Amino acid sequence: MSQGFPRHAAGLQELRDQGRLRRLIPRAGHDFSSNDYLGLAQSQTLKTAALEALERGVPVGAGGSRLLRGNADEHALLEAEAAAFFGSEAALFMGGGFNANQAIFSTLPQRGDLVLYDALIHASTHDGMRLGRAETRKFSHTDPSDAAAQIAQWRAAGGAGQVWIAIESVYSMEGTLAPLAEFTALATREAAVLVVDEAHATGLFGDLGRGLAHDYAQNPAVLTLHTCGKGLGVSGALICGAQVLIDFLINRGRGFIFATAPSPLNAALVRVALRDLAQNHERRNRAWDHITHAHSEAARLCGLTGFQSQILPVVIGEDRRTMALAEHLQGQGFDVRGIRPPTVPKGTSRLRISLTGTLTKGIITELFERLAPELARLQQQPAGLEQVA
Repeated sequence: MSQGFPRHAAGLQELRDQGRLRRLIPRAGHDFSSNDYLGLAQSQTLKTAALEALERGVPVGAGGSRLLRGNADEHALLEAEAAAFFGSEAALFMGGGFNANQAIFSTLPQRGDLVLYDALIHASTHDGMRLGRAETRKFSHTDPSDAAAQIAQWRAAGGAGQVWIAIESVYSMEGTLAPLAEFTALATREAAVLVVDEAHATGLFGDLGRGLAHDYAQNPAVLTLHTCGKGLGVSGALICGAQVLIDFLINRGRGFIFATAPSPLNAALVRVALRDLAQNHERRNRAWDHITHAHSEAARLCGLTGFQSQILPVVIGEDRRTMALAEHLQGQGFDVRGIRPPTVPKGTSRLRISLTGTLTKGIITELFERLAPELARLQQQPAGLEQVA
């Protein structure tokens, strides 16, 4: 069949030659790769909630878009509760974080506006900007001063529209934190809208796990995105912000208007996950205890330092070496995945070690015990040798 699609076959062969061909790998071993940071996805809390929701008649499927018959009571209840929990005027539930980011940046910034984005922002933001009408510029990673300089250059060249500043609070492949106070101050000085993707902060960071931007969420010039398939353990995404922006998305956001609504059952489960964040402090405390332990063991056993979050990137550099090391660890029972370009910049292929809620301190220590000799061996190998013992 591939003979009928020579360009596609050639493209796949090129990826194979570069060591970048992707494939689907079954779940196996200890979870060091998912985004289930609190362990909610497999929790009895959500299993029980699903059964109870089904018993009280919550539909599994929506049957249509929200603007048709797909709008269920669970959607409205979740949005009201999410707005109250995250401290915003309104919220909108969408099918996933990618769709939500795409809708935000293809819909809200208008012609003549500027979208200023962090150099390492999510791919979904890039896709939204490509579909949008605003001018776009990037600034250096987590650097408010460079963002300010970019705004000044744009205005000096005649830019007069609204500025939208796009950042993540916790970056998905680096695990670095954005300086929220500085970016909020910049947005205030420039009368800009600050769009904060809290995907990897929700559940872990901020009071009750409400994210790093929670202290600023009541500001109408702050828009936050909380994905529901990571720390919250379900699926979907919540856009939280000013009512006028939410209403505009409902009326103009093609990714909202023409998409089948998220499952009402999912909405019901996200409501339970939010209540769990508010009431079950032990789950979050345990996660942070494990994060602190992992940072300590990574330093003690592997000499790896500088981590800021539950995401620990171990940069290997070369694609094949990265994937060989990931496969070796998987063979030892540790589900660690390799990340390659274009997900990360060229030459920075890495292991993305993610600390999830299903781990124990003993398993975390064992991972770094297994990783340490392999890192030492890689440092001794000449470039181009990818074998891992």
